[in-house]
Parts: sequence; structure tokens; C-alpha cells
Amino acid sequence: MTLHLYVARRFLLTFATIFAVFFAFLTLLDLVEQMRRFDAYVGFGDIFKLTLLNTPEGIYQILPLIMILSAIALFLGLARSSELVVIRAAGRSGTVAILSPALTALLLGCLAVAMLNPIVAATSKRYSDLKELYRNGGVNTFSIGSEGLWLRQGDANGQTVIRASRANADASVLYDVTFVGYAPGVGPDKRVEANSARLQDGAWVLRNAKVWPLVGNQNAEANSETFKELRLPSTLTQEGIRDSFGTPSAVPIWDLPTYIRQLEVAGFSARRHLVWLQMELAKPLFLLAMVLVGAAFTMRHARMGRTGTSVLAAVLLGFGLYYVRNFAQILGENGQVNPILAAWAPPVASILLALGLILQREEG
Repeated sequence: MTLHLYVARRFLLTFATIFAVFFAFLTLLDLVEQMRRFDAYVGFGDIFKLTLLNTPEGIYQILPLIMILSAIALFLGLARSSELVVIRAAGRSGTVAILSPALTALLLGCLAVAMLNPIVAATSKRYSDLKELYRNGGVNTFSIGSEGLWLRQGDANGQTVIRASRANADASVLYDVTFVGYAPGVGPDKRVEANSARLQDGAWVLRNAKVWPLVGNQNAEANSETFKELRLPSTLTQEGIRDSFGTPSAVPIWDLPTYIRQLEVAGFSARRHLVWLQMELAKPLFLLAMVLVGAAFTMRHARMGRTGTSVLAAVLLGFGLYYVRNFAQILGENGQVNPILAAWAPPVASILLALGLILQREEG
């Protein structure tokens, strides 16, 4: 038990160090990028805030790289200090030394999915809202609830809240739709209802629309107008709407099952979100696989040489497995592979491959 706690503590310290280095590196890179984008009209404090909001998403995406580098650094350190030799001389198999960092990586993966995932979802959403605010002077929002789907578009001239009972698959057409316009400093100034609304270049095209003015004390119904076709200006785009509901990482994993059901009720395809949910649930196993891959190539004694080649092979294999995992995700999102198979097969196969290498080197 003492041996396992010692190795686990060494691994945690190594992981925390590499995590901090990558976090600082990504923060500096993103700070430069944000300054390039917004320096002309946004203060440094707001730019730094945008950077801090955007960095967690980047660090979350490279967790497998951080994990494999942590495993490589740990086992290289144990090999150079001859601690692996002592462990083997004490009658313990080299595979025993892998047990504690492997379990630690599994625990870190579970914590990342349970705690870091919601943080990344919140910071990413806030970053998108602030970026839109600094660019266009307004915030575009998309949400789905039991009452239907909701959109909000805005610019310097005011905000418009849009509600629809359902939409087509790509959100370019809304049905049973209501628009409520808000003028700056005035409040709601008009209400529009229509059977359908199609998003075209820079405008919503409404069919069978009725408009009620809401300004002043006038009778809204008496002054209402009906239109067979009506165009309302819009700052939204089809790509922007699809990104709003089509980015699963913007939804915390705890809310994702409910969100998937709401997407299906609203008429959207939820396959992408379903695949993402399974990928997140399988992430701890993939992080475990990264530790095993790192261990398979770096548990040799330092005097045997070719350390650089072993490290390079471990990193390249890790990148290869990461690529296979992403490729399987794409196949799952396109409907060519079952979502569960696309999410769980790569990490399980990676673990089996790494275990085969370890057993061949240690026991073969």
C-alpha cells in the first residue's frame, strides 16, 4: 500500500505540474489571439477576461496529451532513479507499479467529466456571449425547453426574442413562431406572430404574419396588421443557429440527457449530442489508456538507452489513438457507426493494445 501511495503521489505531482505549464502556455497564446481580434475597441481587462473564459475549453481538449506526458515523465523519473529496479528486486512485477497511476488517471478522468466538463460548458457559453457582444453590440441566444425553442437576436438598435413550437432539422425554418421586439430604453415595441419563418440572408421571411404595435397606450388589436409575407431584419445566420444547438460541449454533461430529449421533441437530430455524451462517459477509460501507453514505452531502465526513441514512439502512438478516437466520433455523428460503439470501442481497444505491449515487455 505504501508503494502504491508513493507512486500515486508522484504521478499527481507530475500531472499537476504539466497541467499548470500547459494552462499558462495556452493562456498566453490565446491572450495574443484575443488582442489581435479586439485590441482596437476592447480594453485589456476585457480581453484578459475573454482569455480566461476560453482557456478551459482548450485545456480540456488536450487532457489526453497531458495525461500521456505525465505518465512518460513519471516512469522516466522512476527508471532514472533506479526505483523500478528496486521494485522488481523486491519481488514486485513492473506491472504492479502501473496500478496506482492507472487508477489515479481513471479517478482524474471521472473528476474531469463530472466537474471540469460543466465548468468548460459554462465558460465557453459566457465566452461566446461576450465575444458576440463586443463584436456586434448584442447577444444572440438559443435555448430549448418544454415550451419550444427560444432565440434572441440583438444589435445596437434593440433586441428581438423569438419563440417557436418546433423547427426543421437545420433550424432554417421555424413553425408557429412569435417575435417580440424590444427597443433600447423603451421596452417591447411590437409583437409578431406567423405560421412559419424562414431564415434567409439578413432577414426572417414570415408567412401569414400578424403584427401588433405595443408602443404607447394605443389599442394593439385595433392597430394590428396582417401580411401574407413579411421580412424582419436579422443578425442570425443558419450556421450560427446550428452552432448554437449543434455544439454539445456547450451543454454540461449533467444536463445533456434532458437536452437530447428536448432536441428530439423540437424536431432536431440529437445524434451529435448523443455521441458526445457517450464520448464523455468513455473519456476516463481513454485517459487510462494514455497512461498505459506511456508506461509501455518508458518502463525500461535508463541504461538501456534509446530513451528519446521510446518517448517519441509513445507520443506518436498516443496521437494515433487520439486520431482514431476522433475519427470514430465523426463516424458516429454521421450515423455510420452506432454511438455507443463509436465512443467505447477506441478506448477499450487502446487499453488492450497498451496492456499487450506492457505484458510483452514485462512478462514476455
